[in-house]
Parts: sequence; structure tokens; C-alpha cells
Amino acid sequence: MSNEPSDSEKQKPSPVDRVLDVILERNRLNRRLHWTTIVSEKTLLAIIGMLTVVASADAIFSIIIAREVTLPDLFLLFIYVEIIGMIGAFYSTNRIPVTLPIIIAITALCRLIVMQSKEMDALTLLAEAGAIFVLSGAAYLMSLKDKMSLEKLENRE
Repeated sequence: MSNEPSDSEKQKPSPVDRVLDVILERNRLNRRLHWTTIVSEKTLLAIIGMLTVVASADAIFSIIIAREVTLPDLFLLFIYVEIIGMIGAFYSTNRIPVTLPIIIAITALCRLIVMQSKEMDALTLLAEAGAIFVLSGAAYLMSLKDKMSLEKLENRE
């Protein structure tokens, strides 16, 4: 009598093998579906970029027609430039730095304050200024985090 397992025992995978098969199959599925995330990200960012260029051209055209440049117009153009810069940063590094949307929000709040400061309630103005202060602190902290992350990478190398 031999010590080799019978054919029925050879065909039954162990519980560990079954778990590994499930995990590996999920990884295969994840790899297959990952391209949809990448394509949709890049497509939507390209559309956002094109629409931002169209919106900035429209803003410039409105400035030319009005023959007047106001501070809110300049803030709006800065917002467009920052959005285009954020898209460019994504295409070059495949990630969006968290500080860029924060800076865009700060610029948008500044534009809002400049546009509505005369009719604005003092409490609302203080709240918006406080929001700018909080966002500025968040951007500063995020830049420190990025700096420390870069230093850690350099130390590892």
C-alpha cells in the first residue's frame, strides 16, 4: 500500500488554497478594471481643462468688450490658471497635490470678498476671512507634510 494520496484527495484544494485563489482572482479583476479608473480620470480632467480654457477665453473676451479690467476679473483668471496648473500637475505626476485645490478655494473666497464687500454683512465678511485663514493654515500644514515626505524618501535612498 502506498502513502500517496488518492485521486479524490488530490483534486480537493485545501482551505488555504481556496482563499488564495479567491484573493488572486480579485487581484486579477482589480488589475483588469483599474484601467477604467485611469481612463475616466484622464478623460474627465481633459474635459475640465478644455472647459477651463473656454471659460478663460470667454472671461478675457468679456474684459475686452467691456474695456475694463476689475479685480474680480483678475481673481477669476487666477482661478482658471490654478485649475489648469492643477491639471498639468496631475498629468506630470499622476497625482493632484492637495494644496492646489486649497489655494483655488482661497482665491475663490478672496474674489467673493472683493466682489461683495460693500454689500456684505460684517459677520459674513469675518466668517469668509476666517475661512481663508483656516484654509491658509491647512495649505501650510500640507506643504510641511509634503516636505517631510520628500525628506523621508531622500533618507531612504
